[in-house]
Order: sequence, then structure tokens, then C-alpha cells
Amino acid sequence: MRDTFRDSTFGQIVRLIGGKKLFPFPEERPGFEVPARYRRDEKTLHLLRLRENRSKAVEGAKKHREEVLKKRDEMPVRIAPVSPPSEDAMVSDAVLRADIETARQEKPVRIAPPRIHEGDLIDVRQAGNVRPSLDSEATRYPSQASGDSRMEQVDPNEELGIKEGEDPNIVDWYGPDDPENPLNFSLFKKCFVTFCIALITISVYMGSSIVTPGILDIVQEFGKSQIVATLVLALFVLGYGTGPLILSPLSEIPSLGRTPIYIVTLFLFMILQVPTALVSNFAGFCILRFLAGFIGSPPLATGGASVGDMFGPKTRTYALGAWGIAAVSGPAVGPIVAGFAVNAKTWRWAFWEMLWLSGFSLVFLFFLLPETSSQTILLKRAKRLRKLTGNGELKSKSEIEQSQMTPKQVAKMTLLKPFQLNFSDPILFALNLYIAFVYAVLYSWFEAFPLVYEQMYGMSLPIAQLPFAALLVGSIVSLAGYFLWHKYWWIPRYDAADGKIAPELRLPPAFVGALCLPICLFPFAWSSGRTHWMAPVAFSSVFSAGATLLFSPIINYIQDAYPDTAASALAANDFFRSVFGAAMPIVASPLFKNLKVDWGCSLLGFISLVFIPIPIFLYKFGKVARKHSKYAQSPV
Repeated sequence: MRDTFRDSTFGQIVRLIGGKKLFPFPEERPGFEVPARYRRDEKTLHLLRLRENRSKAVEGAKKHREEVLKKRDEMPVRIAPVSPPSEDAMVSDAVLRADIETARQEKPVRIAPPRIHEGDLIDVRQAGNVRPSLDSEATRYPSQASGDSRMEQVDPNEELGIKEGEDPNIVDWYGPDDPENPLNFSLFKKCFVTFCIALITISVYMGSSIVTPGILDIVQEFGKSQIVATLVLALFVLGYGTGPLILSPLSEIPSLGRTPIYIVTLFLFMILQVPTALVSNFAGFCILRFLAGFIGSPPLATGGASVGDMFGPKTRTYALGAWGIAAVSGPAVGPIVAGFAVNAKTWRWAFWEMLWLSGFSLVFLFFLLPETSSQTILLKRAKRLRKLTGNGELKSKSEIEQSQMTPKQVAKMTLLKPFQLNFSDPILFALNLYIAFVYAVLYSWFEAFPLVYEQMYGMSLPIAQLPFAALLVGSIVSLAGYFLWHKYWWIPRYDAADGKIAPELRLPPAFVGALCLPICLFPFAWSSGRTHWMAPVAFSSVFSAGATLLFSPIINYIQDAYPDTAASALAANDFFRSVFGAAMPIVASPLFKNLKVDWGCSLLGFISLVFIPIPIFLYKFGKVARKHSKYAQSPV
């Protein structure tokens, strides 16, 4: 737990003020032994020179061999005149052909490539034409002058702990079990950090729907129509859809990392709740809602990346599913929390509740949320090692990549690449459109539920918000089933294929999810107001079950099928679904007013039928579709 305090924002501030003595890193503790590859003592420098000279010599030998083979291939081939074969020659030829056919049917013999010995090394300064002896300049090392010939017999790569061709100045983990590597966090720490990410997610995501119980009060206070009043919901959703295009890439900058972005944006989000609760004009209200969604967007977009930092391919599904529950429970719990406060006071109390929740989350995470980005952790390690060893050439890979990125390249990657991917790749466009439709249906509930439970069943304002809990229940139940499928169906196939598994094998749960949408929408439409209130509540839980079984497999599929462009692909997915989610509350009001709940939900049900073939088609023909994609790069 001490390391968690050290890596939190609180710990970093204490280190900055207290001279890095209270929460030291391993490199700052007495007795720390610097790995051999990072030292610059006499022995290490000699091993590095030996490694470099041997690499050059081997390259020279390879070059010489290639030149010899090239010259041999370029030599003219003389063909002797051919006389008509005799009868004996024809018989011999037939026997030879029979022998060749027999040899072909036998097991082929593999000839090992020739080994390059130290005596065969080539002096690269002699243009590769002369084979030097071991006493030549190319193979003479400082140890010979000192009389220590034993150093010539060691493998410098083994002594330094690096692989052939690996840059010794690149700072990496101290082995496969390095405790600083987020993948090596203890199970308790992984679960705790996942809880922290879920907490900040629900603290922000609840802000989208928490205003819905007070819509009628907002209509009366500001003198606006109900459609216009729903802008305070729509603009928040639009804000957290556009925010990641600007703010999420900041978390990918190694010198910043993820945790500072979470803390700073959550602090600003908390502050924005105060003027929102006190605002006196509708235009300012709308602006503040958009800004709150925009500023609070990083955990919604990069929370999955933070969780993915700590879990491998087999266990990532469990962690992302647990985090996804927070994303679902936010909009579901928001109206329940606000309903009683709005009924007792005014709509403004919904934002005082948001202030309290976000403030608690800020304090909790300020002390306990560590950094999970491996790029940031290694960059800071490189700084400490440079200070400890005096070797200014030590750098992390992320540090080098960051120095090579221009602002123009960053802007293109973050602002243009998501749209380019979304509209030029048919697979991504279809999947993002499907998820966007699911979000549109989710946000239509914030118009449909008040009509059903307040007007049709006569429930009071706070009680009418309780059916939103069915969305949370449906997600939890379906997620349990999804976990079982993942453990007993997907993981055995992953292990059998040694990790090289087709992304399409992620999709079978989406078949069930696709069917859940019409199974929910049609019965909800025609049971509302005609049966007991429990019927529409039960059917609405089927929707959230379907949404979970669609969202999780599709997000995993995108990450597997587009490994090199996953960040941009997921950013496009986030923006696409947020735009649909923002538009739906405005569209849903006239939809349910003109078509009523029965035909309005039925229309959504008919649209959901159109989307059912998408996951099935990808499961059967996804491999062919990926071959024609410029961006899909899955190895299977």
C-alpha cells in the first residue's frame, strides 16, 4: 500500500516538497544495484565495445557472403553441345528419374546454415574482401592489451542481460517479474485500482441523467419548452463525446500519464457543479452543462485503457466488464439519486449532490489512485537512472517516440484519424453505428420512463425513478453469464491457439445481445399501461442485458482486430455513440408525443431488427472483410 501512496498525486506532491525521501523509488534507496546494461563502469564499457565490434564483424561477414553469392549468380553458364542419347543412356536416365521420384517421397533433409566462427569474422574496413585473423584490428579488443583474454570468451549480451540487436540505452523493466510493471501488480492492487477507475467513472457519468427528474421544474423556471429543456441532458452527453478527442490524447503523453489528467479534470468538473447549481439564465445553464461533460470525459474514454494497463488478454474481459458496470450504473442511478432531492427541494439540489459525490471521489483518488501507464512509469525510471548513473543517453522508448512527434502529427492522430477510420472502414462503421443505436435507445428511456411510470401508473416523481434500477440489474446478470462464457468457451480456444485467435471468436455473445433489443422493445411498448408495472420494468432489464452483451464483445473485437489503431478506433466509437445519445433525448420527446410509447418503442424495435445480422455476418465473413481493410492487422 505504501507504493500506492507513493504513486498517487498526493505522494508525488510530497516527493516534490520533501526531497523524495519519504516515498523513495527502488533506484533512490541505499544499496540499489544498477542493472549491468545501465552501468558505465570500465567492465560494462568494455562489454559494450566487445558487443559492438562483434556485431560489426558479423554484419561484415554477412555482407561478404552476399557479395560472393551475388558474383557466383552473375557468372555466365556455359552449356556443352548435346548429342543424341544412346539406348544405354536412355535406360540410365529412366533409372535416375526413378531414384529422384523415390527421393522426393522420402523425408527431406534440412541442411543447417553454416556457423560463423570468430576466425571467420570480416574487417568491415577492408570492404569485405579479406578474411582477417583474430589478431586483425577488427577483432582486437582492449582486454588483449591488458592481458585479460578471458573476456573474449564471454557473451556480452548474456553478461549485460540484453538481447541481440537491443539498444542497451533503452530503459525497460527489470525482468518479467518487475513489481513496478502494472501487469505485475498484486491481484488486490489491480482490483483496488479498477474500483478507483469505476468510482471516477460513475461520479462523472451520473451527471448525464441526474438532471432528468428536474426537467419539468426547469421548463417552468426558465419558460422553455420541454424539448428545449432537454438540451441540458443532450449537451452534457455531447460534451463527453467531443472531450476525448482533445483530452484523452493528453493521457497518452508519457510525461503526463493518466492519473494527473483524471485528477485535474475531476477537480474542474467538481468546481463546475457550483455555478451550475446557481445559474440564473438558460443559455449559461446549457454552456455549463456542455463544459461539465467536456471536462469530465477522460474517465469515460480512457478508463478502459487504465484497466487494460493492468490485465492481460485473458483477464482483461473480467476487469473491463466490472468497469463497464460503473458506466451503466451512472445513468441508471442518476435519476434515482436526484429524484428524492428534486421532489423535496428544487432541481438545483441535483447538482449539489453531484458536487458532494465528485468531491468525495476527488479526495479519495487524490490519495489512492496510482499511475498505470507503463510508458509514464518507464519514462520516470529513465530520469532516475540518468541521475543515478550519470549516463545521459538512457531513455525509455516512449520518451524517444514523444520527442519525434510533431504537434501537427499529434493533431492529425487525435482529431482526424478517428473520423478517417470510422468512415473509411466498413467494419468499424457498422459496429460503431450499432453501438450508437444502442446508446440512442438508452437515452430514449429518460423520456419514456416518466411517461410510463408517472403518467400511466401514477407514481410520484421519486418513486417513478426507481425502475431505472432495472437497467443495473440486467447488466449485472448478463455480465455474470458473459464471464462464464469467457472462462469456459473463449479461454480454452485462446490457450489451444497459443494466443493467436481470430477476433471473430469474441462475437458469439453479441448474437444474444442483438436478440435482446427487440425482445425488450416490443413487449415494453405494448405492456406499458396495459399490465402490472412490473412487466415493463422486467422488459427494460432485458435491454440493459442486451446492451452489455453487445458492448463488451464489440469493444474487445475492435481492440483485437485493430491493434495498431485501437485508440483511434475506440475514440471514433465514443464520439459516434455520444452524438447519437445526445440527439436522442431531443428526438424522443416528439417521437413519444406523436406516436405514443407503444408505437414509438415499436419503431425502435423495428430498427433493432435491421442490426441483428451485423455480428452474425462478421462472425462468418469477418476474416475476409479484414483482408480488404487497410487498418485491420490481426495476425489470424
